Amino acid sequence: MVITTEKESNYQDLDKMSVLELLTNINNEDKTVPYAVEKAIPQIEALVKAAVECMKKGGRIFYIGAGTSGRLGILDASECPPTYGVPHDWVIGLIAGGDTAIRKAVEFAEDDMEQAWKDLDEYCITENDIVIGIAASGTTPYVIGGLKAANERGVATGCVVCNGGSPIAAIAKYPVEVIVGPEFVTGSTRMKSGTAQKLVLNMISTSVMIQLGRVKGNKMVDMQLSNHKLVSRGVRMVMAETGVDESVAAQLLEQYGNVRKAIDAYNQSK
Repeated sequence: MVITTEKESNYQDLDKMSVLELLTNINNEDKTVPYAVEKAIPQIEALVKAAVECMKKGGRIFYIGAGTSGRLGILDASECPPTYGVPHDWVIGLIAGGDTAIRKAVEFAEDDMEQAWKDLDEYCITENDIVIGIAASGTTPYVIGGLKAANERGVATGCVVCNGGSPIAAIAKYPVEVIVGPEFVTGSTRMKSGTAQKLVLNMISTSVMIQLGRVKGNKMVDMQLSNHKLVSRGVRMVMAETGVDESVAAQLLEQYGNVRKAIDAYNQSK
């Protein structure tokens, strides 16, 4: 394989650039990422369809990764419950080194080929689940071991990597390869690679949740009403869907505690 994420940066003498030059050049590199993601849409489609089928059977999505990749998986998983009102165990993010590694790097944790399956096994993983490995390099041992073990047990597997022809993509049943090329700071895969992974994870979780009926029209009707901003948004949603005024919408939302339930209750009462 050619590890393009480790190739020399397209820019030299970064330490001699002005702030404006740094910002402009970083932005120029970042502009290339969505186009790299676009090329991978057929692969993303296949992975999303597999994930939807698993979840329709009662399965869950597991993200596994190390470092930035692991943190991005945890971020995406943690945002599903408040956004879509789903249980916290529908989408689960696991990182090499455990929760400590979310804030601080745990040395050599990503090199353990056995630990990912141990982490997954704590959740009583079944053939209805799907495991998605996230690794910019496509070579992380923690992810390789987890995907291999999942495959051996008949669990669906996918991945999001940023190099072509990687070991992880070869193992995953539904690989997604987003080839972003060299990083602005040579080898710093938290930059373009991390951005690409975040975009793909957004696409995966959002598409899965819509396919599972957690969005009505273009609205998050099952979102958790956890602050005043979201309550106000919920009131506006109820008003738009039912035609009632703000005070009635607020009363409905307070009574039922959920936008979808408030709308359904009003429509059934007519």
